[in-house]
Amino acid sequence: MFTGLVEAVASVRSLRRQGGGGAVLEVDAPEAFGEASRGESVSVSGVCLTAVPAAGGVLRFDVSAETLERATLATLRPGDAVNLERALAMGARLGGHVVQGHVDGTAPVTRLESDGGFWTLGVRLDEAWARYVVEKGSIALDGISLTVAELDGDELRVAVIPETYRATTLSRRRPGDRVNVEVDVLAKYVERLLGSAGSAPSRDDRLRSLLGS
Repeated sequence: MFTGLVEAVASVRSLRRQGGGGAVLEVDAPEAFGEASRGESVSVSGVCLTAVPAAGGVLRFDVSAETLERATLATLRPGDAVNLERALAMGARLGGHVVQGHVDGTAPVTRLESDGGFWTLGVRLDEAWARYVVEKGSIALDGISLTVAELDGDELRVAVIPETYRATTLSRRRPGDRVNVEVDVLAKYVERLLGSAGSAPSRDDRLRSLLGS
């Protein structure tokens, strides 16, 4: 589990396609990730990946065909930047929101506008995810925990503070670029529970069934 608070931005070394439609991704290991261990979960621009053995100074990940199809990783080229976050340690502060690293899909950037040092980022959401998004709710874009500032039709807008703009890949985004989207998993659970409650028999219905009437 992650919180959407990016710890470092890393440069992609390579993305090598493998048999079965998968790939091996290598990125330069930032100093804070020098002790990342084999099997450790790392969020790479919002995608939860598992670290595999690599030479010093490199983080290496196997990427499945499903992940390549659903996220933006398939488009990475050497020199591209990715956001990195290590998994949340037990007892650590949850500074962002609950982020699983299970990307729902990608969305195109519609705007990135400056306003006195702050920024407004807009993305166009697929209708299938829009129902999980509310104003002042949370969403993860490229692994960054952000607060929804405004919903306008199919466009979602978030306010980006200078520190987030500086410390993540958002400064490199342009209209038309695609970002990884993970909606708030808590909204999915609520939808599932309410759906189950709506289809469950009432107490009176259960009693009538037991009494055979």
